[in-house]
Amino acid sequence: MLRLDRPVLLVCAGRTDAGVHARGQVAHVDLDADDLPDPALLHRRLARVLRDDVVVRRVSAAPPGFHARFGAVWRRYVYRLWDGPTGTDPLLRRHVTRLRAPLDLDAFNAAAQGLLGLRDFASFCKRRDGATTIRTLLDCRADRVASGPLAGVVEVTVRADAFCHSMVRAVVGALTEVGLGRRDAGWLAELASAAERRSGVPVLPAHGLTLEEVGYPLDEELAARVAEAQTIRTLPDAGGRRPGASEEHASERRAGAPVLRGRGAEGTSKATSGEPETGEPSETWPRMTGLPAPGANEENT
Repeated sequence: MLRLDRPVLLVCAGRTDAGVHARGQVAHVDLDADDLPDPALLHRRLARVLRDDVVVRRVSAAPPGFHARFGAVWRRYVYRLWDGPTGTDPLLRRHVTRLRAPLDLDAFNAAAQGLLGLRDFASFCKRRDGATTIRTLLDCRADRVASGPLAGVVEVTVRADAFCHSMVRAVVGALTEVGLGRRDAGWLAELASAAERRSGVPVLPAHGLTLEEVGYPLDEELAARVAEAQTIRTLPDAGGRRPGASEEHASERRAGAPVLRGRGAEGTSKATSGEPETGEPSETWPRMTGLPAPGANEENT
């Protein structure tokens, strides 16, 4: 593929656990200027050797300072649910989670509004040593697809600056409890204010979740974002002040694409933000779906 005298590290925008799909993944490799290949040629070579479940949509040189993981300002996931009286299309079974009762989207979305903004999502995350669970949730909304192959499917869009361990599936699982009428908004508010993971939070199965898109700042803001992303976040103090750089960016965002870049900004191998959306199936989710939990060793897709 590339005739190099040393191995190179592939860095992705986000790591997903077994069974989670990624449609909009972004990755980079650091290469010396003399090793930079023709992007079109490399694209063709990759298409010939990759398995059928992996497709590279574009290869290009990245701007100075780009880092696929630390440079991202948001990630957008979509969790897909089916709540119809009959089973979902069998062809969608690896991408949609079935519920055994109808979902109240108004109740779901009203509850989701209370989770938006900068907060500690410890109650929805599996804590990891040295990592913060403070995140900024930018969007969280459920919509029913009106037409096409996914007609009737409920798509839950969740967008944040970063996600911690099992956060998306736990957040959607908790909101689904409210949407099914099993829990009320008071329960969710109490859950969200907890300082640690609660065992009663249902973590939905991995196969319904897809990483759809990753957003990056303007080229001139990349270096600042990379530095900011490696700073452990804290909540504002009593006066509303927050140490460190701002988590919000007012400038225009644009979606990312797979890239190559030459030697530029330095990166580290571990982030305190941008942790993967990952986790194990909860014991409570079979109660919601009526289906057995998937094995923990499902293959990544």
